[in-house]
Amino acid sequence: MSKPTAIVLLSGGLDSTTCLAIAQSEGFEVIALSFRYGQRHTNELECAAVIANAASVEHLIVDIDLAAFGGSALVDDSIEIPKHESVDELTADSVPVTYVPARNTIFLSFATAVAETRGAHDVFIGVNAVDYSGYPDCRPEYVRSFEVMANLATKAGVESLDPENSFRIHAPIIQMSKAEIIRLGAEMGINYSQTVSCYQANTNGEACGICESCQLRKTGFSQAGISDPTRYQINI
Repeated sequence: MSKPTAIVLLSGGLDSTTCLAIAQSEGFEVIALSFRYGQRHTNELECAAVIANAASVEHLIVDIDLAAFGGSALVDDSIEIPKHESVDELTADSVPVTYVPARNTIFLSFATAVAETRGAHDVFIGVNAVDYSGYPDCRPEYVRSFEVMANLATKAGVESLDPENSFRIHAPIIQMSKAEIIRLGAEMGINYSQTVSCYQANTNGEACGICESCQLRKTGFSQAGISDPTRYQINI
């Protein structure tokens, strides 16, 4: 029997790479989906390509322009990316300027479209609601709501008489700490040196070490008791 197909949103970062490995471990034939959306940290796409190739999966890169709308430090050079001395400075009490308006909704919509055209019913996304920056589209209730919407808004969803053929949005690391994610990935043999999580990595893929994403990543490796393979910029 052929394997069922899953669409995995792959940013080139630690979390999405772990999701790709989880999907494969669960027996899915993976199609990795990445976006060139106007982000400042474009090196992540090079990492995504390396990761997809190492995992021997099909890799699609879609061009969209979220920078046209602005509203986020990740797509607007005029908005400074916040610097943090430690993870203790991070708070989920307010949505930070690194939030990209509706990004996960847009990404999941594209992933659902790919799933529908490929006859797939499963979509994986690496959102996390434990060690995260307070983004509203990383919460469990958001993922559940999108799954309901996907089954209401698609031909495949409304014509399906078998619940097994409904769309399923998987967020397997959503309730895991960064350290737990890293330990799991290490057990699966993931090479995290191939990933980049930094919001302002340079063209060589070296991380700044001071943005919120870098702080969460560094703390995760420390708490996991695993050596951090991240390449950091020397002069920043």
